[in-house]
Amino acid sequence: MARAMFEYTKTILDKVSFDANLFCKEVQKAIQRLLPHEIEELKLWIISLTKQNPELNQCLIYLNS
Repeated sequence: MARAMFEYTKTILDKVSFDANLFCKEVQKAIQRLLPHEIEELKLWIISLTKQNPELNQCLIYLNS
């Protein structure tokens, strides 16, 4: 079940990646929902996504807390 939440979160983040503000809000929600090891995996996934969309870099601050 937890893995399904991780995959769902990635799907949502991918869909809202056109808007940095919305993306950041979804990252904040994801941090509340996911397990610690999933958050680390999500961080790696977001870093790779920001290579394509550099404007999303500002959202990494939520993952470093």
